[in-house]
Amino acid sequence: MNTLQQLNSELEHEYQTTKKFFELYPADKAGYAPHEKSMKLDRLAGHIAEIFAWPSFILPTDTLDFATGDYKPTLITSREQLLEELDKNYRASSDTLAAAAEADLEPSWSIASNGHKLAEWSKYGAIRHSLNQITHHRAQLGVYYRLNEIPLPASYGPSADDKQFG
Repeated sequence: MNTLQQLNSELEHEYQTTKKFFELYPADKAGYAPHEKSMKLDRLAGHIAEIFAWPSFILPTDTLDFATGDYKPTLITSREQLLEELDKNYRASSDTLAAAAEADLEPSWSIASNGHKLAEWSKYGAIRHSLNQITHHRAQLGVYYRLNEIPLPASYGPSADDKQFG
């Protein structure tokens, strides 16, 4: 299996796991945040869905400049919209990875603000970072769910909410 196939396989696993979380999304708690410095639930879930599009953005570009680009956060208003956004972004990235060549992972890619580089990786490293971001933010979502008594689906093994293990 080559690197692109491995990335696509991991993306697919993260998609399947995230979809289980999003199927439980409580739209009536969209404004919930566990702390004043925390993202609201709707923004956190929307951000996770956005991250699934990152590989499709990273491979054909060299940088993302937050100050000069046209990035606007996705505003989520329903569970259905959240699932549609996840599906759309996953398909775009999966298709992009499937069409890429191994050499496409080698060039540098960066995030910046007004031309000032904030971080830089190879395109492979940037995609790996995006996969790590999915895991990180989905774990945050799990805390939000737990604090709101929403049973958690399994991620990388059983959940404490799985009847046979809880």
